[in-house]
Amino acid sequence: MGGFDPAELIAGLCGTDAGNPFPVWQNGTIVPCFNQLVLGVLPHSGLAVCSAFYLSIPRRRPILQYGWTLRLVSTLLLVLLFTVDLVLAGLQRQVHLYLDCLADGCALLAWLLHLAASLALQVSVAWSHRRGPTLLVLLVLLSVPNLVFTLVAGASTALDPTRSLRLTRFILAAARTLPLAAYLLAWAFPCVYSGAAYELQINSGVDDGGALESAPTDTGAMVAEDGSGYFSRLFYRWLDPLLERGRRGQLDGLGHVYHLPRALRTGVVTRHFSRCWQASQQGASAGVRGGGARRGEWPRPVSRHLPAGSRTPPQEEALPELGGDVRLLGVLHRAFGWWYYALGVLKLVGNLLGFAGPLLLGQLVGFMEDPDAPPSRGALVTLGLFSSSLLSAFLRNLYGFHVSKVALSARAAVVTAIYGKALRVGRVGLARFSLGEVVNLMSTDTDRVVNFCNSFHELWSLPVQFSIALYLLHLQVGIAFLGGLGVALLLVPLNKLLASRILDNNKHMLRYKDSRVKLVTELLFGVRVIKFYTWEPHFAHKISDCRQRELSHLKTIKYLDAVCVYTWAALPVVVSILTFLTYVLLGHQLTATKVFTTLALVGMLILPLNCFPWVLNGVLEAYVSLERIQRFLQLPNQDLQAYYSLAAPEDQQTSVLLSEGSFSWLGLGGPGGSDPPGPRRDEGSGEGSGSLLLHALDLSIPKGSLVVVVGRVGCGKSSLLAAITGELTRLSGAVHVVGREGGFGLATQEPWIQHATVRDNILFGRKYDYVFYQAVVEACALSEDLNVLPQGDRTEVGENGVTLSGGQKARLALARAVYMEKDIYLLDDPLAAVDAQVAQHLMQKCIMGILRGKTRILCTHRIEFVERADLVVLMDNGTIVKTGTPSEILPLVEEDEDRSGEEHKEAGGLAWAVYRAYWRAVGGALAATILLSLLLMQASKNVSDWWLSHWISELRNNGSAWSNGSYTEAYTSPHLLLFSPGGLTAPLCSPTASPFSNISSDVKFYLTVYASIASANTLFTAARAFLFAYGAIRAATVVHDRLLGRVLQATMGFFDATPTGRVLNRFSSDVSGVDDGLPFVLNILLANVFSLAGTLAVMAWSLPWVLAALLPLALLYHRTQRFYRHSSRELKRLSSVTLSPLYSHFSETLSGLATIRASHASARFEEESKRRLDNNQRCLFLSNAAMQWLDIRLQLVGVALVTGISTIAVLQHRYGSVDPGLVGLSLSYSLSITGLLSGLIFSFTQTEMQMVSVERTEEYSTCLPTEPQDHNPQVPASWPERGQLEFNGAVLCYREGLTNALDGVTLRVHPGEKVGVVGRTGSGKSSLFLAVFRLVELNQGAILLDGLDICTLGLAQLRSRLAIIPQDPFLFSGSVRENLDPCGRHPDQRLLAAVQDCHLEQLVSRMGGLDAEVGDRGSRLSLGQRQLLCLARALLTEANVLCIDEATASVDQQTDRLLQETIRDKFRDKTVLTIAHRINTIMDSDRVLVMHAGKVVEFDAPAALLQNDQSLFSRLVGGADE
Repeated sequence: MGGFDPAELIAGLCGTDAGNPFPVWQNGTIVPCFNQLVLGVLPHSGLAVCSAFYLSIPRRRPILQYGWTLRLVSTLLLVLLFTVDLVLAGLQRQVHLYLDCLADGCALLAWLLHLAASLALQVSVAWSHRRGPTLLVLLVLLSVPNLVFTLVAGASTALDPTRSLRLTRFILAAARTLPLAAYLLAWAFPCVYSGAAYELQINSGVDDGGALESAPTDTGAMVAEDGSGYFSRLFYRWLDPLLERGRRGQLDGLGHVYHLPRALRTGVVTRHFSRCWQASQQGASAGVRGGGARRGEWPRPVSRHLPAGSRTPPQEEALPELGGDVRLLGVLHRAFGWWYYALGVLKLVGNLLGFAGPLLLGQLVGFMEDPDAPPSRGALVTLGLFSSSLLSAFLRNLYGFHVSKVALSARAAVVTAIYGKALRVGRVGLARFSLGEVVNLMSTDTDRVVNFCNSFHELWSLPVQFSIALYLLHLQVGIAFLGGLGVALLLVPLNKLLASRILDNNKHMLRYKDSRVKLVTELLFGVRVIKFYTWEPHFAHKISDCRQRELSHLKTIKYLDAVCVYTWAALPVVVSILTFLTYVLLGHQLTATKVFTTLALVGMLILPLNCFPWVLNGVLEAYVSLERIQRFLQLPNQDLQAYYSLAAPEDQQTSVLLSEGSFSWLGLGGPGGSDPPGPRRDEGSGEGSGSLLLHALDLSIPKGSLVVVVGRVGCGKSSLLAAITGELTRLSGAVHVVGREGGFGLATQEPWIQHATVRDNILFGRKYDYVFYQAVVEACALSEDLNVLPQGDRTEVGENGVTLSGGQKARLALARAVYMEKDIYLLDDPLAAVDAQVAQHLMQKCIMGILRGKTRILCTHRIEFVERADLVVLMDNGTIVKTGTPSEILPLVEEDEDRSGEEHKEAGGLAWAVYRAYWRAVGGALAATILLSLLLMQASKNVSDWWLSHWISELRNNGSAWSNGSYTEAYTSPHLLLFSPGGLTAPLCSPTASPFSNISSDVKFYLTVYASIASANTLFTAARAFLFAYGAIRAATVVHDRLLGRVLQATMGFFDATPTGRVLNRFSSDVSGVDDGLPFVLNILLANVFSLAGTLAVMAWSLPWVLAALLPLALLYHRTQRFYRHSSRELKRLSSVTLSPLYSHFSETLSGLATIRASHASARFEEESKRRLDNNQRCLFLSNAAMQWLDIRLQLVGVALVTGISTIAVLQHRYGSVDPGLVGLSLSYSLSITGLLSGLIFSFTQTEMQMVSVERTEEYSTCLPTEPQDHNPQVPASWPERGQLEFNGAVLCYREGLTNALDGVTLRVHPGEKVGVVGRTGSGKSSLFLAVFRLVELNQGAILLDGLDICTLGLAQLRSRLAIIPQDPFLFSGSVRENLDPCGRHPDQRLLAAVQDCHLEQLVSRMGGLDAEVGDRGSRLSLGQRQLLCLARALLTEANVLCIDEATASVDQQTDRLLQETIRDKFRDKTVLTIAHRINTIMDSDRVLVMHAGKVVEFDAPAALLQNDQSLFSRLVGGADE
């Protein structure tokens, strides 16, 4: 390597003197070598490269255009002329033979490629009506000076008759002027239409003849990247219209965002992934190999056109179910492997080119140290530095962009696989995972697997960089490098220990975070219950306790991170000093070359040593997440073919047949059975989960019959329907359902409502048929409700129907089932939540009307409708007791009830305020101290670099042989000076000399000062790291506490109008961003800001002339980053906005899985998931592309800066003296400037994105409507003593624009009076209770309790003195004890007594006592059992006023009678208000309040109201009797 000299190569090519190999001007003219290489080869090379970019541009029908035709002819003539000239140059055999052949060969290749590109452009969609790309013409113009100087130089010798070949070549050169002039004229006067910018529309056809370019740019109708030329792809020009729209502030929504390239669309990726899965399952290698399918299958970029009107390509084939013993990693390898591995070549070449810059920098420093070196040598090195930097920039950029595309493809495949599996997996297997765990698989675990795409290539490239740097360091200082390397290697175990401790604490932190988020989720779902019972302080304490444990681990993580930052910053200085001392002690002499090189290579060593443990942890995290996903994907799918019997029943009229059927919510063999491995939960799902077993089921249901299933609470009615739909595990027996392929019409006991409009919920993906739709609405008694809603059936009902009453949700779910037009309908007690009149309407118009002729299985506790059934099924304890006609079964039910001795009862761009908020959360003094430590850290680092430069200058001025260089900690690329005049290593000192005698007093002085400054730097670095960690913890604590406090104080109107997922995102992703994401990127941003400021200051001070290059580049940088930041910020926000619907849809799907599968709507939901995933992927892809758009431009800015500084250094060397120390310092900093510029903008953008989390939490912390928090100290502790309740003109409206829920209600309830409240669904019954508890404040009027206006009381005072049993029986996950008495106020004897009073003692005993878990939201209990537990909760209160809202709607008649007796006994002297749809429930009330449309219609004793046949109460009772 030492014998190679580029100057000799140039001299041999040009035939010049080695001392001046590349002269520019001699004898009054341009030297031929410069003319051919610089003015000829370079423009033609650029023309060749740029022409090649346009070879694959989208084509259309050829249209004759005179301008293009003339240019094609001119190009062809130039190709012929250069071909002839190349042949003549070979025959001439003169001194410039190789030079001429090189120049003519480049020109011939350039014009050949340009000819092909012109043919493509002439028939292209975008350029056929235009001049073509301006860049190509500019490159053609750049070749004109070469032709001019060739003619001038050849004119003097071409007329020599003895040199015919030279004359011929001169004539050919002159002839080239004609086609070149014709080409330029044809471009200047094309005789074609000239339109606007290049644009490819999503609906444009390739045969359109119009000028598409005249239309305004609609970015929402464009396809990203596909159809773009190579030049556009290289510089991301296809992204310019989108960024321009973002700069104008018009990037408002998804409609303005490009569509995904075809190869990245979810449908395309999923089909390819499914084929790879199938091939892996079959163990076949044919058809799909290694990294992708056969050529043409995928990935294959296409043009930017889609079929007219289509946004997503239609599903071409049914996707196979993902199952079997297949490894997900193997399928990902088969699907994307070779594409991904090929990118490793780009990574390797880019890393190797990273060493080219320092090598050439070494040449340049050697040139600077040699005052007699010719300028051409410096120019060549500068040119090489420019070329290597440029190529490295392009390769690194391409690598980053394509890796992000692989990651997006893998994400689409994994997310779709998880969603598809969730739709197909058996209920038993799915019960092993909680809802949160499955959602985490799609979010957190998938993100970790996708991040593996970046980690893997770093995993092998970091050791490669480390090995190369280590080898080159050995070449520089010999074995002296072992002194510093030993210390560095000692820190590897420390790094590993820190990484493992961080990982361990992270696991604990995530566990507590999951607990906290789970608590917040339950708080949001049960916020009504919490506010009713004033449990806010208790839940705030529970959440805060989890948060403190979470923060304790987060604090440990942050301080361990601070140790990592400190060691990373301090280690280079320690290693450098030890290396220098060892080198000197071994008898060697330090030189500036060695100091520069050693410091840079030490930086190269530190980066892999520090990064490798984190990269390894990322890979291990990806592996753990991959295994979690693998465990889920290996769950057995629903095998309906095996579940249902294929043998048809003998009776052709049979619709459903169960023969000796045994079913379980558990797997085959129960808890110890042969279920697939996975996390096991004790609770199941549904009514009979856990211990309930359906056994000995024999049932035959005729076609078109109405079958009513009756029985006690928890007897297995809902489980029977689940067994028919295939949701249970069949243990034995046979199930046959005729026409099951068409699906079932299912209305579940707990209505599942989508977050959509009323109409969309009813249609459920089917076409809108006006006549049938209106018939269904009328049959389901929804007409009046739709008239009341503000936008009719276009009204959005909110998440899980939060804006609807219980009865409205039940009827909406029933309407959805009816509109499906299935042959078999499974109706799980849809009559429980409606009043008697509406129930009569549903039975008459819907079940017996519009569904007449269908097979209907109705589970109900309303035995008044049993007599209309064709067949009645009586169940008890998981089996069918008897099947028969109503006359046969009803006496058994009534006899069972008569034994109780009771009558029949019935029941139904960021503002500065955001930054200020975070500043205040950190603390003003602490934040200022952090900034001061950053300033001192950067200043001490720059001073240490200056000191090294000063040391070199002083030693040089004193004639010393010692010199030193500069070191910049921020720069991590090697400044290796292999080609310095001294060679690779300096000669050894005399063996007789003592090593210590080599160290002069001056050297000791400079080393001491340098070590002192470096030590101060490490101290400031440590202060910055630990202060920042403390500030981050403090901010995280303040932000969460403020958020939680405000949300707990929020009004119920806020919770009703806001989806739960939106609030939960604040406590999960946004709080996580404030905890971890924001401190991480903000730390990097501040370090980059101070480092860039220090870098620019040192560069400007070292080489003042660099300011001439810095100023225009700074303006360009400012313009570029502003152009980028607006769009990037909006794309990031759109990514977040489009991510929530994806997860919400997944959660909604899991909640309504029974309905979706029963109705055979899985395929439609899967397509909807793909559509939402595509929307999110569009934003992520464009966000990644925008980052690469910025990156390549910043890289070019850095290349320009490096080239400019190198040029200035060469000029200063030529025309004046220059300090090598300052030059080395400036060049070192210049090579790091690109990383700092890109790091600054990226970190700033990421900080802005993470600051959105602060913005969102701050919005809730300051802007939420809150309940009044005042307290009335004058209220006695015994209030209310009597329980007298008065309404005076009470008016209540939930939101502006809605009708009044209460409209002038005036009434008085006497102390101890029992009042029954009846009325149609939506009449305002529940609103009375909300007003009494002040969950919604009155708009007008007043409510008095014992003569005291409740508005004058504190909310806690009021609600703690009242008791309520709410309509929705909500339970928290936890034990029976925690649900009855979460605050621990009552002894166990009192709890057991309440349980016994509610007839739950057998259930609780069977579950395991008061400490038995009830499951997520009480999933181990049936709906009726949950209502009973909520009643027990109310019995524990000692309030004088009790409000009961449909407390026994889902219990059987006998249990209802027993409960009413318990309530009368326990609340004998209390005021009781009871809302009931079972009229018999309130017939023994003192008075009955009849509500309608928010008004009091009737209020009198039941007997008095019944005497008036025209009263509304009489009609309700009459409807019930009917």
